[in-house]
Amino acid sequence: MSEPTRHSEHLADGEEMIIRSIRDVPVTEERKPYIGTKDSKLQHAGTGRANLAPSADTPNGTTHNDWAKKHSHQTVLQQHCAFFDRSSTGILSPLDTYIGFYRLGFGILLSILSMLIIHGNFSYPTCPTWLPDPFFRIYLKNVHKDKHGSDSGTYDHEGRFLPQKFEDIFSKYAEGRDYLTLEDVKKLLSGQRCLIDPVGWGGAMFEWTATYILLWPEDGRMMKEDIRGIYDGSVFYTIAARREMKKNK
Repeated sequence: MSEPTRHSEHLADGEEMIIRSIRDVPVTEERKPYIGTKDSKLQHAGTGRANLAPSADTPNGTTHNDWAKKHSHQTVLQQHCAFFDRSSTGILSPLDTYIGFYRLGFGILLSILSMLIIHGNFSYPTCPTWLPDPFFRIYLKNVHKDKHGSDSGTYDHEGRFLPQKFEDIFSKYAEGRDYLTLEDVKKLLSGQRCLIDPVGWGGAMFEWTATYILLWPEDGRMMKEDIRGIYDGSVFYTIAARREMKKNK
């Protein structure tokens, strides 16, 4: 069999030929990574953005209410946590997390469960000393140390946002659609699973379950822009404000 026959797809990038899939390796055809075009507004998709969460559809990140400008001093992972840091101290207490989840509509029991899971697992890696924090607080200056395996890889190990990995979620597991269904999430969790990584498996399952509960789409479709807003935390404020308005009516 000739080489061109084995390769089911060639993508030209200047003089270089990029091969995304091989017929002899079916998984590479099932999960094709995102590749932009020269005309795309999102360039250098593989380069991590320290304080911006852009996508092919929103290359400037979140611009509503000057979000990107107001949070330019924080990494995208820190922005993800900012909603829960009510006093802006850079330290999350279990109570902060409970109140944050409750404001987002998780109810008492799910808010308590989320608080226990998050602070039970993610407090110690962020502690500034070798001693664990007796109050199980999370220190946001070190929150990048909470990155776990078996996730989408959209956050890098320093808390930056990787547009390539974000786009890969939809390219690999949603056939390029701008939304995810539960079946897509199931494929994502299976496809991103690392060997002997129970903490990562549990963390990824918890995060995507919480995402679905938070967005709770009536048609079963979690929209790409809403998911991106979870990564940089901007959608939390939108959902909380919407719930407050409903309560006050």
